[in-house]
Amino acid sequence: MAETETRTLDTAGATLRYDVRPGTGTGTPLLLIGSPMDATGFTTLASHFADRTVVTYDPRGVGRSERTDGAAETLPEEHADDLVRLIEALGAGPVDVFASSGGAVNALALVARRGDLVHTLVAHEPPTAQVVPDREAVLGVCADVHATYLREGWGPGMAKFLALTSRKGLFPADWAEEPAPSPAAFGLPAEDDGSRGDPLLGQNMRGCTSYRPDFPALRAAPTRIVVAAGKESEGEFAARAAAAVAEGLGTPLAVFPSHHGGFLGGEFGQHGAPAEFAEALRAALDGSGDSV
Repeated sequence: MAETETRTLDTAGATLRYDVRPGTGTGTPLLLIGSPMDATGFTTLASHFADRTVVTYDPRGVGRSERTDGAAETLPEEHADDLVRLIEALGAGPVDVFASSGGAVNALALVARRGDLVHTLVAHEPPTAQVVPDREAVLGVCADVHATYLREGWGPGMAKFLALTSRKGLFPADWAEEPAPSPAAFGLPAEDDGSRGDPLLGQNMRGCTSYRPDFPALRAAPTRIVVAAGKESEGEFAARAAAAVAEGLGTPLAVFPSHHGGFLGGEFGQHGAPAEFAEALRAALDGSGDSV
């Protein structure tokens, strides 16, 4: 098999690096995207699709992809523009896309703008607060995570982020009166090292979670869209958002094995059920994996 090729692409305000893994077959290329997770997070999942050309990339401001515009925050629409340029640079026609977390939000923005570039999108747990019933509370929590990071540093900000993502059920209107989670409870440092370049808590936190899907454009797009959530994620914010996005599209929610990071096979020290996840993803891409 040919070796993975790393390529460079200049876009508006960023220089992207992306990887192309040639497959043994001649089918539609498969683009795997996250945000702010970089390409290394898809190493295990990509290995289960050796029959397809698999493309991964580092989003702007993450890993090998540098921002050149000096901006402190990024909107999903900017990521979508990057993805348009990347897919066009591949020159392979419409691609299939598996998009996870913030990558799923960016992929929805991509399809709303240029659905002609995507044959099938599997959007896994897109964390958009705009579609959940506790919208105002979740938006407030997300803004507070960002503000805490800017004010107190990475440990306190990440502790609040982990409390946000792991919580089961709706956020109450008086969430701000709850005690702030301790960084030590998550094994995180409490001291502030002065850095403010974290792409999750700083660059993408507010733009990603406040994105409102353009349902009329998504329903009108030629793209087949499958929205998925992990079986173990039920009740969590990103899974609840996935169910609401599926409802907005008028499609069933696909239930995948494991949790929010179910495709991980040890990347970042996290483990899901990557073999089972890949099987479910292949079925979804083939049109046989939708389930309620």
